[in-house]
Amino acid sequence: MDMLTGLLEGPQARGAFLLKSVLNPPWAMRIEDRAPLSVATMVRGSAWLLPDGGGDPVFIAPGDVAVVRGPDPYTVADAPGTPVQVTVGPDQRCSTPEGGDVTDSMALGVRTWGAAHQHAGSAVMLSGTYQAQSEIGRRLLGALPKILVRPAKAADATLIDLLASEISSEEPGQEVVLDRLLDLLLIGVLRAWPSAADSSAPAWFRAQSDPVVGPALRLLHESPAHAWTVEELAVRVGVSRASLARRFREVMGEPPVGYLTGWRLALAADMLREPDATVERVARRVGYGSAFALSAAFKRVRGMSPQAFRAGGSGPDAELAPGPGGTVVLSPPEVRSRRG
Repeated sequence: MDMLTGLLEGPQARGAFLLKSVLNPPWAMRIEDRAPLSVATMVRGSAWLLPDGGGDPVFIAPGDVAVVRGPDPYTVADAPGTPVQVTVGPDQRCSTPEGGDVTDSMALGVRTWGAAHQHAGSAVMLSGTYQAQSEIGRRLLGALPKILVRPAKAADATLIDLLASEISSEEPGQEVVLDRLLDLLLIGVLRAWPSAADSSAPAWFRAQSDPVVGPALRLLHESPAHAWTVEELAVRVGVSRASLARRFREVMGEPPVGYLTGWRLALAADMLREPDATVERVARRVGYGSAFALSAAFKRVRGMSPQAFRAGGSGPDAELAPGPGGTVVLSPPEVRSRRG
């Protein structure tokens, strides 16, 4: 299992909220749904994403794919100065500035919403919202910038076309089809992120391409319960123990055993959410010899016992430090300059 695969096992769409919005200019929607992650692409027309907190507006052209990290509100509009006309709340209900509920009155059919009277200037936006956040996905979500954009020239137009055709369908199994299409759209953006010249991706995310650290990480992710030592890891990677230890710390900022501990506890936290999980069973699945050993490590790192965590407690790291602010556009300089 490579690094990206392991991290993306967390934010898998399960009954995601997907919508095709048809919008006549001037239009502006404020998104206050507090979703951990949203994906949007323009099928027709363009849009501006305006993050709260004074961030720079981000232009989205047709075919661009934008990933927006929550839960902070943001606005999407045809122009930066357009007044907000509709606010989308946590329950995906849509209201006007005066408080009127337009969720049902602006419905246009299956997963389609917006202006009933369309014209040549109407914009069409596809959006998908991940409404839950798993523990493993927290590390990825906490590292993302507020807005991550993959331009149309690098995006998968076929996938976008398929999502556009499927989003308004109501065939058997449609929800699962849409979930997987949304996942593929997200993965396409995230795969390009570490290799971007100006990438803000953290070291542990970019490290998968390192000739020494990448193979070591894959081994740790494939077999987290194995009793790894630096010596064995070095042999499997094909370098000396000193070389692996030095390179791992240079790239990751921590030794291999320290990283493995954090990964095991992230896995344990995710497993503890399962209804039939026991601390003993989880401990053995992630490489701890007993429930006592896992509980001691869990409390040392997270400040609470596994039982308290499962009961919904909040430790000192319950909320990850916010990821980098601003925007990352996964495109060469000449593309960015044309957009001003």
